[in-house]
Amino acid sequence: MNRLNLKQAKEGLKKKSFSSVELTKACLSQIERSDSKLNSFVTVTKETALRQAEAADKALDEGIDMPLLGIPIAIKDNFSTLGIRTTASSKVLDDYIPPFDATVVKKLKDAGAVLLGKTNMDAWAHGSSTETSDYGPTKNPWDLKRLPGGSSGGSAAATAANFCIASIGSETAGSIRQPASWCGVVGLKPTYGRVSRYGVIAMGSSLDSPGPITKTVEDAAILLEVLAGVDELDATTSQLPIEKFSKLSKKNLKTLRIGISEDYFIDGIDPEVEAKIKNAIKKLETEGAKVETIKLFDPKYAIDVYTIIQRCEVSSNLARYDGIRFGKGRGFFADEAKRRIMFGTYALSSGYYDQYYNKAQQVRTLIIDDFNKAFNKVDIIIAPTSPTLALPLGATEGASMFGEMADVLVEPSSIAGLCGINIPVGFSKSGLPIGMQLIGPQFSESLVLSVANQYEKLTQNEDWRKNKPEI
Repeated sequence: MNRLNLKQAKEGLKKKSFSSVELTKACLSQIERSDSKLNSFVTVTKETALRQAEAADKALDEGIDMPLLGIPIAIKDNFSTLGIRTTASSKVLDDYIPPFDATVVKKLKDAGAVLLGKTNMDAWAHGSSTETSDYGPTKNPWDLKRLPGGSSGGSAAATAANFCIASIGSETAGSIRQPASWCGVVGLKPTYGRVSRYGVIAMGSSLDSPGPITKTVEDAAILLEVLAGVDELDATTSQLPIEKFSKLSKKNLKTLRIGISEDYFIDGIDPEVEAKIKNAIKKLETEGAKVETIKLFDPKYAIDVYTIIQRCEVSSNLARYDGIRFGKGRGFFADEAKRRIMFGTYALSSGYYDQYYNKAQQVRTLIIDDFNKAFNKVDIIIAPTSPTLALPLGATEGASMFGEMADVLVEPSSIAGLCGINIPVGFSKSGLPIGMQLIGPQFSESLVLSVANQYEKLTQNEDWRKNKPEI
């Protein structure tokens, strides 16, 4: 049962093919059997999950209809959870138990979801490997000697390994899409402001975007419909009404204009990644989509902008963790957090603010304008999600800019606040997943989900879809 996707699980529960308790126990059993190998969870909430599943079964018996009723979901450990330890994978918060739920968590509970536990991540979301976690690295379910990506690596690995039906991650610049690519699952980064950040332990406040990590595109649409919407507790959330994302209206591919920028097929890109992405684009072109070559800023420029803005915002956000309210002193910060605090503090200091932070924001505006010009010509942009396959454990050692380099192809769209999705497009000869990203204008989730879903349907019977990780 734990191998089911969200839609299948919903249908099975409605038909009484199994109960929520049975479905939840299947997920918990898989976690107990195999997570000692993956280390995808920081905290497993077994008793809470079973209580919630029992309540869901009663509601199902009473004919109550809720979008996620009885569905076991895992949540990244930077989302505040009432009465449940929330660490952001940092020892600073080792004993921290929030007195409230993040808006995303509240919406999941209100929709009837079952909370399985909190997933591992790069500490404070600082990284793209889940190797900076103070609780040890998460392993990639497709190859235990490789990284799952990050910072939502625990959520992506847990979903790929069928420890949960779906999971929740957050992306500042790649932290949903990149681990989804390396773990062979779907990862949706909504437009900045589409989903509330309230109760998410802040990393880059002008960038952070919560979103779903799922087994199918349709599942991502179902979850987004639950998560999206204005929140009076987060002034950056959009006033736009929530669309019926789960309906997945079919985009006529013959009228679809796909933009391709050769700058996103960067020097050093893995040849297998490049080949798979270009084959996927050809498949959409065969169905009638028009492919246009466009010119975008070289994504390398986004590295400089993101590095400065993110570290400045980190230094501000981490200033609140002083050992008074959260239990552990600042001496518990690991090296990566210390580096980012020092970098950001320096860039914001008197005499350097204009030279660094203000200049980065000006270039950010140019990147936004560059995308806007591109979307005057095309509907969506397609590119590789990551230039490499999942890298070996230990790849981050001595590489202070590992995250920025690993996320180079997703950073520009995050800086611009755009929506984007990673979808699997196949495997390397060595059996590692390869992902493709579809980027749309701000608040174009319906379009991005529609095209991604159509590609998924076009390839649903291909042999590589049958591949499953063996743990």
